[in-house]
Amino acid sequence: MTAGTALIAEDEPLLAQALQAELARAWPELKVIATVGDGASAVTQALALKPDVLFLDIRMPGQTGLEAAAELAEEWPDGAPFPAVVFVTAYDQYAVQAFEAQAVDYVLKPVQPARLQKTVAKLRDLLSQRAAAGGAAHNNLEATLGQLRHLLAAPPQPLLKVVQASVGTSIRMVPVEEILYFEAADKYVRVLTEKNEYLIRTALKELLPQLDPQVFWQVHRGTVVRATAIDSVHRDEAGKLHLALRGRAEKLAVSRLYAHLFKAM
Repeated sequence: MTAGTALIAEDEPLLAQALQAELARAWPELKVIATVGDGASAVTQALALKPDVLFLDIRMPGQTGLEAAAELAEEWPDGAPFPAVVFVTAYDQYAVQAFEAQAVDYVLKPVQPARLQKTVAKLRDLLSQRAAAGGAAHNNLEATLGQLRHLLAAPPQPLLKVVQASVGTSIRMVPVEEILYFEAADKYVRVLTEKNEYLIRTALKELLPQLDPQVFWQVHRGTVVRATAIDSVHRDEAGKLHLALRGRAEKLAVSRLYAHLFKAM
């Protein structure tokens, strides 16, 4: 029988216990090596322990399961097999359809033993294939990146024409066509034009659906850049991509999740 290790991220302790108990019945050889209650802890523990499987609750305090998976995909060490990801969710028809369309597995809350058996069968098969291929050679990271990009995409909204930024006791109306990039910074988002910088309180994930995806590209979980402002793309010695912009001196990092945007035509 296939053995493996797992991490459970679930903010409701009773549900975490129920999932672990059902896993013990459905997959006795699986060892749950950590149980955490928030997305940030899931990222930290997964990077430290490198489990074979991640069970991530979609809705957790602070960082969601999807956001935690995206951060892990960015930070995961090269050459190490990326964990199989299973999202845990309360019944939501849209979410379930999205997961099924992207071949991302999921477990509904409360845990249903019959459904969990199907998930366990998929996971065992995946781990068996990985073991037969020598571990790192059978890496599902690229497939996971594509799935996460799709699941993280929010439905589009009416496009912004101006961004309203507080400057002292006044509000500056910044035309979107002047903005070179947006960057998340603590509780704010930095709005950068060629000559100025503004701070707004709207979260980056709330801004994204209001920006034309053909004009503004997300290149990192905390950075969205105007495509036509990109002058060149450089790869450093570690293989990481960085953008040089027209009109700005700083370089912007590109995460693994969005590196697919930059391929020579």
